[in-house]
Amino acid sequence: MAERGQTAQRQDEDAVRIPGAAGTARSAATAAPSNPAALRVATGALVTLILGGLTAMPPLSMDMYLPALPEVTDALHTPAATVQLTLTACLMGMALGQLVVGPMSDKWGRRRPLLAGLLVYILATAICALAPTAELLIAFRLLQGLAGAAAIVIARAVVRDLYDGVEMARFFSTLMLISGVAPVVAPLIGGQVLRLTDWRGIFVVLTVVGIALTALVWRCLPETLAPADRHDGGTAEALRTMRGLLADRVFTGYMVAGGFAFAALFAYISASPFVIQEIYGASPQTFSLLFGVNSIGLIIVGQINGKLLVGRVSLDKTLGIGLAVIVLAAAALLLMTTGVFGDVGLVPIAAGLFVLMSAMGLAMPNTNALALMRTRHAAGSASALLGTSSFLIGAVASPLVGIAGEHTAVPMAVVQLACALAAAACFVGLCRPWQHHHQQDGTPAAKAVPPQAETETGTLGETGTATLPEQRTPDRHEPALRDSGQRLQAVSRKSDR
Repeated sequence: MAERGQTAQRQDEDAVRIPGAAGTARSAATAAPSNPAALRVATGALVTLILGGLTAMPPLSMDMYLPALPEVTDALHTPAATVQLTLTACLMGMALGQLVVGPMSDKWGRRRPLLAGLLVYILATAICALAPTAELLIAFRLLQGLAGAAAIVIARAVVRDLYDGVEMARFFSTLMLISGVAPVVAPLIGGQVLRLTDWRGIFVVLTVVGIALTALVWRCLPETLAPADRHDGGTAEALRTMRGLLADRVFTGYMVAGGFAFAALFAYISASPFVIQEIYGASPQTFSLLFGVNSIGLIIVGQINGKLLVGRVSLDKTLGIGLAVIVLAAAALLLMTTGVFGDVGLVPIAAGLFVLMSAMGLAMPNTNALALMRTRHAAGSASALLGTSSFLIGAVASPLVGIAGEHTAVPMAVVQLACALAAAACFVGLCRPWQHHHQQDGTPAAKAVPPQAETETGTLGETGTATLPEQRTPDRHEPALRDSGQRLQAVSRKSDR
């Protein structure tokens, strides 16, 4: 009884107000940790909106600022190459910050690290609006990225806390609908802001967005990680947990496959402005239209994945189809850009890019879902590894698209095809989906695993097969809390091996 009282007290510390019937307030201790299904019923739409806003923060922070780059160069009297470092600093901050915030959220819960990160993001963004020199702007863009990483990694971890299997894959597709709109509208918003004020106004708008999102998180997003599932260890334990995750061949396969798929997407984002406008002579308005159409294709396919395919086709099969289409589209683009089909115009190139971008709606949500299905014991650390690998691989691939200059689209197609082939190779060679025996609902087929064996296998099967610790049915209304000490002990034993 005493232990139960202490647990309730710790849960009450993270209690938040959840909108309910007749304004009734319930604590997160009751809604989230004990019964995630009840939380989804009570705040499903609002939580979806908040998590979508969190996942949209990176493209807003990066793309909204793009139209202002020439103005920043003139205003701060600095070379364009130096101003480009403000983008690099923010991107690297978002990549590395996830490695810190992910383990923190596994130790202290989701709310406190998220709120702390959002507050630092607001402060750093406000200082960016006042930065008198390029050096100071670069420094605080780095801090902005480090703090903004909390939004990325914890949003995925919250999804893992609340959903599993089919439901998780569907929710990731829903998030893609929200976050996929952000790269389209962000440059448009930035351009409109520049019509009313200078480049500093963009950071003022981002500061206001950060304040609004922080208020929503504070008021409406409950704690989703039960105290019993938190890790009490420090840095050493976090490193052991990450080492255990990376030792899981299948998790690493999904992580790297998703990273290379993201790199192919990032190669398109980096190269398409000069490929479409400089090489094929399209106007900025035409480029914006094509960019928007491609983003809409990604969103639509992502919704088809979540609404129609998930639950009917196994996640591995859907992911395999998505990667195959990306490889074929990238190969077609390479053949067209090298002149195999003669001198092609903009329309065939735009069609190839549209197919490649749309297929990302099958690849990206399913790699995240399949990887996180194996890591309920450390969703924060797993989410950090997923995000960091994607950002780092994308950051490495991005400069390669311009290696041969701005007058050929061949480097873009080569990078996209290489990344697509690498993603497919990781999926086949590391994940080995034919060994998973997935059911049509996207979860592994139930095996006769004794309950006591679960603490020995944990979530990281030694053979690399996708054996989940939760042998649950599609009905998620029963609590699924387990003793975290046993899980961590299992992960530690596997890491030591």
